Amino acid sequence: MEIFAVETGNFKLDGGAMFGVVPKVMWQKLYPADENNLCNWAMRCLLVVDNDRKILIDNGIGDKQDEKFLKNYYLNGDDNLEKSLSKLGFKTDDITDVVLTHLHFDHCGGSIKYNEKNELVPAFTNATFHTSKQQWEWATKPNRREKASFLKENILPIIESGKLNLFDTEHELFPNFYVKLYNGHTDGQVIPVINVNGQKFAYTADLFPSTAHLPMPFIMSYDTKPLVTLEDRERFFKDAIKENYILFFEHDLYNECCTLHETEKGIRAKETFTLNDFFKRN
Repeated sequence: MEIFAVETGNFKLDGGAMFGVVPKVMWQKLYPADENNLCNWAMRCLLVVDNDRKILIDNGIGDKQDEKFLKNYYLNGDDNLEKSLSKLGFKTDDITDVVLTHLHFDHCGGSIKYNEKNELVPAFTNATFHTSKQQWEWATKPNRREKASFLKENILPIIESGKLNLFDTEHELFPNFYVKLYNGHTDGQVIPVINVNGQKFAYTADLFPSTAHLPMPFIMSYDTKPLVTLEDRERFFKDAIKENYILFFEHDLYNECCTLHETEKGIRAKETFTLNDFFKRN
C-alpha cells in the first residue's frame, strides 16, 4: 500500500471564523492572516493505492461553481485535482473509490462535474462513493446554519448515479483502511485511519483543520456543536497517542503531517513533515 498527497488548490476564509472564540492575538501566532483577516488554507486530499484499488479521500471544491460563489473564497495556487493526479501517474477514471469525510462544498465539490451536455455527472466514472449515513441524512436535510455549505449539485447526483455506499458504524472499510466517526463539526464526519506497513495515518479533515487547531479550545465557528467537538477530540487523542498516529492535514497550508506528544499545555505537534519526507527516511 502507498499513500500520496493530492493538492487541489487553496482558498481563503476569515480567521475569526476558523478559530472561533479564541482571540486573534493568540491564534495569529500560530496561523497568519492578511490585512483583511483572511487566512489561506489548503484543500489537500489523500490518494491510497493498494494494488488495483485506488481510494481518494475528499476531492476539493471542484470547478463547476460560478464566479459569484467563488469570489467569496479567493481561490489561489497552481494545483487542481486532475493536474495533481496526473503528476502521480493517475487519471480520475483510475479512481475506484471516493471516501468523503463530509459533504461541505470544499470537501466534496470535485465529486461532480458538468459533461459535454451540461449535465451533472460523477467526475470519477469508475468509482463508488462512500460516506456515513449520519452525514448523508444531515446534508440532505440541512439545518439553516449549515445549509450554505451543502450544495445540492455536489450531493444529489451521487445518489442518482447509483454508486453511493453509506455506513453508520466505525469499521474496516477496506483492508488496512478504517473509518471512524466524529461529531461536533457536523454530524457523522468520517475520519479515515490508514495502516501503511504498521504506521497509522489519520486524515484529520475538519476535526483538526491544521496544527494550529490542536489546542483543545481552538475550535471553528463553523462547528455546529463545539462541546461535542471537544469530547470527540479527546476520544481521538486517546487513540492517536496510544497507537502513534501520524496526522495528515487537509487544510494546513504550511504543514502536511505531524506526530503528536503530550506537553504541560496539552497535546501538541511534535514534528512536522511531508509524506515524501517521511517515506524517504523510513
